[in-house]
Amino acid sequence: MRNNLAKEKSEIVLFVGDEEYVLRSIDRLFSDSGIRFLKAMNAGGALDIMNREEVAVIVSDNRLPDMRGIDLLSKVNNLSPETLKILITTDADLMTAVNAINKGEISRVIIKPWAGDDLLENVREVILQYHLSQSLKRENKATLLSIAQAIELKDLYTLGHSDRVTIYALMLAHAAGISLEIKKNIKYGGSLHDFGKIHIPMHILNKKGPLTNDEYSVIKHHPGWGANVARHIKLSREIINIILHHHERYDGRGYPMGIKGNDIPIEARIVTMADIYDALTSDRPYRGKHSEEEAVNIMKSMKGSILDPELLDLFLDNCIRSRKEHLSDALDESHNYSDQLFKSVMDGFTQYARIRNSLT
Repeated sequence: MRNNLAKEKSEIVLFVGDEEYVLRSIDRLFSDSGIRFLKAMNAGGALDIMNREEVAVIVSDNRLPDMRGIDLLSKVNNLSPETLKILITTDADLMTAVNAINKGEISRVIIKPWAGDDLLENVREVILQYHLSQSLKRENKATLLSIAQAIELKDLYTLGHSDRVTIYALMLAHAAGISLEIKKNIKYGGSLHDFGKIHIPMHILNKKGPLTNDEYSVIKHHPGWGANVARHIKLSREIINIILHHHERYDGRGYPMGIKGNDIPIEARIVTMADIYDALTSDRPYRGKHSEEEAVNIMKSMKGSILDPELLDLFLDNCIRSRKEHLSDALDESHNYSDQLFKSVMDGFTQYARIRNSLT
C-alpha cells in the first residue's frame, strides 16, 4: 500500500550513466523504493528526456561519453532551474563537485564507489527538498517557518534548538532595549536562522567525529543558502541579516563574509549569542551538554573574539542570572507579534512526516 501511494506522489528521478552494470544496480535498488525513475546512457539522451518530462531530481555520473556530468547539470540548470541535481564522481574530481555545491549548481555529491543505501538515502532527501521547495512556492511565508522547524526532525539532537534560540535572543533583546519592530524580526530570524541546513546531507549534520575540510566547506554555506531563500520571498532586512550573519565573529574571523565588530548587524550579534549558549547547553552527536557554569566560562573566553563584549556582559548578567524575570518579559512580548507565520508550525511537522513516510 505504501509503495503504491509513493508512486502516485513521487516525482520523477532521472539517472544518467553509461555503465550498464551501474544502471542494472539502480534498477534493483529503486524497483521497490516507490520512486519513479528514468535512465539515460549519455548527456544527449538525458537532455531529450528533460525536454519532454518534468524531472524533479537528476543523478548523473561525472564521466559520460559525450560530456562531463558537471557540464550536463549546468545545462539542466538553464533548461529546468527547479530540477535538483546530484553528481556522482571520483575523489579526483571532488573539489570540482564541492565548488559546484558552493555555487548552488548542484545539491549533493556522491563519491564512487557508492553504497546502495547511501545513494537511496541521498535521493530520498533531495526529493524531499524538492517537495518542500515546491510547497513553499505554492503557499506563503508561513510554510518557510514550518519547514525550518521540520528540518530539526532530521537531527533529534537539535530538536527544539530554534525555539530556544528565539527565546534567549528575545531575552537579550529585551535587556538591551531593542525596539519592538526589531524584536519582531529577531523572533522570526531566530526561528529561521538555520533554514539553509535543508541543503546539508544528514551524514554531515549528524557526524559524530570531526568534519573534513570539504564537509566544513559545505556547512559554511548554509547561512548564504538560507538568506537567498529569505530574499526570494522578500523577508525583512533584519531577518535576512540574522540568517546570513549568525556565524560571523566579532573579530572578523567568522563566515560567510568575515565582517567584524559593529559591522555585524546587532540583530545577528544577538542571535549568535543565543545560538552559542543553546549549543553549549544541549547534547550534540559529538559531545554531551555542558553545565550552565561551564557554558558561561566558555562564553567568557569568547569575549571580544567571537562574541560582542558588551552584549555578552548583558546576556550573562541580565539574562542568565535573572532568567525567570526576563524569560517572562520575552514571552509576554512575543505574543504582541504573533501572526499567521507562527500558526502553521504543526502543519509543517505533519507535512514533513507525510512526505518522508511516502519516500521510505
